[in-house]
Amino acid sequence: MNITIIGTGYVGLVTGACLADLGNNVICADNDIRKISRLNKLIMPIYEPGLDDIVRRNVKEKRLSFSVDIKAAVKKSTIIFIAVGTPSLENGEADLTGVENVAKVIARNINGYKLIIEKSTVPVETGFWVEHTVKVNLAKGKQGKLKFDVASNPEFLREGQAINDFMNPDRIVLGVESQRARELLLELYKPLKANIIVTDIKSAEIIKHASNSFLATKISFINAIAQICERVGADVVKVADGMGLDKRIGRNFLDAGIGYGGSCFPKDLDAFITIAKKSGYDFELLRAVREVNEQQKSGIVKKIKDALWILKDKRIAVLGLSFKPNTDDLRNSPSMDIIRQLQSEGAQVRAFDPHAMKKAKEILPSLRLCADAYEAAKDADCLLIATEWNEFKDLDFARLKKLMRQPLLADGRNIYEPKLIKKSGFRYIGAGRVSVS
Repeated sequence: MNITIIGTGYVGLVTGACLADLGNNVICADNDIRKISRLNKLIMPIYEPGLDDIVRRNVKEKRLSFSVDIKAAVKKSTIIFIAVGTPSLENGEADLTGVENVAKVIARNINGYKLIIEKSTVPVETGFWVEHTVKVNLAKGKQGKLKFDVASNPEFLREGQAINDFMNPDRIVLGVESQRARELLLELYKPLKANIIVTDIKSAEIIKHASNSFLATKISFINAIAQICERVGADVVKVADGMGLDKRIGRNFLDAGIGYGGSCFPKDLDAFITIAKKSGYDFELLRAVREVNEQQKSGIVKKIKDALWILKDKRIAVLGLSFKPNTDDLRNSPSMDIIRQLQSEGAQVRAFDPHAMKKAKEILPSLRLCADAYEAAKDADCLLIATEWNEFKDLDFARLKKLMRQPLLADGRNIYEPKLIKKSGFRYIGAGRVSVS
């Protein structure tokens, strides 16, 4: 099939590369001249395991190309995915300006049947407005003569595992309103042999927001349980293990720590709260989920402060800057928020991350970046693990103790056993675990 992906951000680039790998002819189009220029030189704008290889392979096989000529790309394709950004506005709503602008461009360049698909995460009823926008902006004389359909195909790609998630999905959701759109999308995804849910567009739009909001709720729930565990002397990791063995609950997303971040959960939660409010429902539960998440970040700063008495002029080593491992994405990263809080208290922060330091320097120019975990820990009063990269799970604590001014570990992701850390001569601070000194 001939496919155009408009928007070469995280979702668009991964989707385009994977669809090309399934044998389709894919054009990834974007108005960002610099990004497209770099992609044509096979320079990836993001770090995502496996993405570089899949892009190179499909460009070489001439199934994947990159272009700034969105108009031409629209004319060459039958299936057009809208994968532009939908950032949050101050009131929590998703900014759909990019989606509307793309719909206008598509309308003005329709030269035959087109299936226009929402791939960006958008609020319910966006499909209606995309269809309306296309109809209004069709070239004069073409209204009623050119056929098109609008569909919703939300993405469920986890950063760090996006290629595998696309190729081996838990489910594929198709929101369609016509038999032609249904058949085209079923044919497109037939090679994946996945569970496919075909529904109406509005239901498909809500599935995405509801899914991410539920996962954020699980994280905030276990973080709330962690608060209780700290107060009564229980271990939240053991509690989560016990809960997770119940098949109705499951263990995934029950890891207490410094909270969730990234481009999806915070934005989608805000958007869903706003969607609910506009429909006349006050989603108090999700407002509480958001509040708990914010408390986790300020909570770890308070614990470090309590352990050190005064933060001013204390040296804090932070391991991990990205919001999760296997990505360089710093959007809504708990680590970055915590660093800002520490710096506002006068602490001297030194940090290391395997892949996110270049982006971190652009956001926080004053942040001291180090070559590895041990350089960051030199003369530090506290070592904070903020992202659970695998290389941070096997640190040499004997070496760290010799390097650090004070042997204090703030385990923001609960990747170590407190008693083992104590045996290494460290004081231990975790989330929902009894502090060991």
